[in-house]
Amino acid sequence: MRFDELSLSDDILDALDAMNFEECTPIQEQSIDLILEGRDLIACAQTGTGKTAAYLLPVIDLLADTEATPKVKCVIMVPTHELAQQIDRQMEGFSYYIPVSSLAIHGGNDGKEFARQQHALRQGADMVIATPGRLLAHMKMGYVDLSEVQYFILDEADRMLDMGFSEDIMRIVAELPKKRQTLMFSATMPKKIQQLAATILTDPAEVKIAVSKPAEKIDQSAYICYEGQKEALLKHLFEQGHNKRVIVFSSSKQKVKELTQAMRKAHWKAAEMHSDLDQKAREEVMLGFRAARIDILIATDILARGIDIDDIAMVVNYDVPREAEDYVHRVGRTARANTDGMAVTFVSERDQQRFGFIENFLGTEVRKAELPAEIGKGPEYKPESKERPGKNRRPKRPVKKNKPSAIKSEQPTDGAETESKPKRKKRRWYGPRNK
Repeated sequence: MRFDELSLSDDILDALDAMNFEECTPIQEQSIDLILEGRDLIACAQTGTGKTAAYLLPVIDLLADTEATPKVKCVIMVPTHELAQQIDRQMEGFSYYIPVSSLAIHGGNDGKEFARQQHALRQGADMVIATPGRLLAHMKMGYVDLSEVQYFILDEADRMLDMGFSEDIMRIVAELPKKRQTLMFSATMPKKIQQLAATILTDPAEVKIAVSKPAEKIDQSAYICYEGQKEALLKHLFEQGHNKRVIVFSSSKQKVKELTQAMRKAHWKAAEMHSDLDQKAREEVMLGFRAARIDILIATDILARGIDIDDIAMVVNYDVPREAEDYVHRVGRTARANTDGMAVTFVSERDQQRFGFIENFLGTEVRKAELPAEIGKGPEYKPESKERPGKNRRPKRPVKKNKPSAIKSEQPTDGAETESKPKRKKRRWYGPRNK
């Protein structure tokens, strides 16, 4: 469906035309008109399907018809400051022909930035895009007025709950008008999301698009290897020409740092991305990657969701993700906006069971690629257990039978005395020891 077939205003359509947006994605096709009708909405779709535009476009259109005031009319909650900045940038393009203002409120910055946000909130903005903790910090200082909020949006709702923002979200909800339109967008729909939706949404419409499945255009493959073969295998992939626009996901910050150093020593233009970097450093890395000054981004799951980076050619799971949903979000960084992409996973012996669970979750077997001859042979792939990895790993401690009692019973049944515990001698205290 084309955007001009929806009920969007001419000003929005002009902005989309200027950005060369013509065809809407399924989540946009099914959500935009429902939002324009004033319905509460809970929408579930995989990463990279255009969820941000699905709520920004209709809300901008609705805000254009409201009376201009300095008070906040829309609050968008997001899990990370990178996503807040990204949505703020998209907002600038979508609202180019409409006088709707936005403000990104997030942490990870210095006191000057906090003061700038404070001043901007006092001046007022139509739309506030915020992480829960930072918005609460401003609210506690008494100058944030949410009494006229008409639209409340939760983006990456499942991720926010995973990060422990549930209580913060409910504190913010308590300050909002009861009469409002609430929209919830999520990549997965676990029970905790359904419970939150039942609490803050009113008779919501539901939209579900390809729940938790990777895009069809992603060429998925896996190498069954030993842990010690992974680094050489990664270099082999790069030497084969897959060395531009690549994101490598690893399980820990320390491994990300070590792997980045190894790739730099091999003369690849690599950079690291993890939570130990401050806000300025993370922005510089992302800017360098977007500008193609950095070819390979080695990251923890901080980049797995919500970050819009175009033209990712390949995603490498250096370590198998802990959860099947994390696999979907990682590989969803590639093959976005109807482009092709590759997703490669290195499966070591200890990760075979976990990867088997991911395949069960996907409902399909991921193609197994053959290790290069120079790297050697890998282990046989035997993801024998169908159980979710991580459960019941520790066997129960065996119960010792016929353990003699150390305490004398009051009435021995057989007339014999049981063994009593010898009394401990009292130690005399001679004062503090000289040091």
